[in-house]
Amino acid sequence: MNIKRLILEGEGQCLDFKKRITSCEKIAKTMVSFANNKGGRLLVGISDDGTVSGLKSEEEDKYMLSQAANLFCKPALELLFEEVYVDDKLVLVVEIKESTTKPHYALGEDKKWWVYVRVRDKSILASKIVVDVLKRGNSEHGVFLEYSSKEKALLEYLDKNERITSREFSELLNISRRITHKILVNLVLSGVIKIHTTEKEEYYTAS
Repeated sequence: MNIKRLILEGEGQCLDFKKRITSCEKIAKTMVSFANNKGGRLLVGISDDGTVSGLKSEEEDKYMLSQAANLFCKPALELLFEEVYVDDKLVLVVEIKESTTKPHYALGEDKKWWVYVRVRDKSILASKIVVDVLKRGNSEHGVFLEYSSKEKALLEYLDKNERITSREFSELLNISRRITHKILVNLVLSGVIKIHTTEKEEYYTAS
């Protein structure tokens, strides 16, 4: 593993830098966002700007990470640790694999459990639709897709327009949020439409 190359690439979808582990709540949020996506790595001993600060000893950070993975993540996460030296400074590499038991929840400072997903270099709170997609994506039953006039109307709209939000779809057909939610989840799981989460909004495009 070329740590220097990873550092040069900077933080992103599958990589996060931490100078030290100071809060179980904050690190749990990052770890579940990796597990709910494609997995990722934490480099502990690296500042946000990519400077190698190093660790005097990795024991304390390892302990905090293990506590966070077991007590602040639900279901608990399995971490893989590796100690490497970069310019004679100790860096702890923590690997979090993509989970097969999504969604994972992180315990927030408000003592509530929340689902996060990784969007570029940030851990973003997942919407109800994303949580449902993660839950049902584990199911081996597949999706029974029935094309009613509502699904057809959505696909016709996306044929002419680039994107649509959940609210726009609800207003377009004058249907409840619950029905909107159900249709969007089914279409995402069957691969007919794609869900895009950004920091500002969530929208859908044709696959």
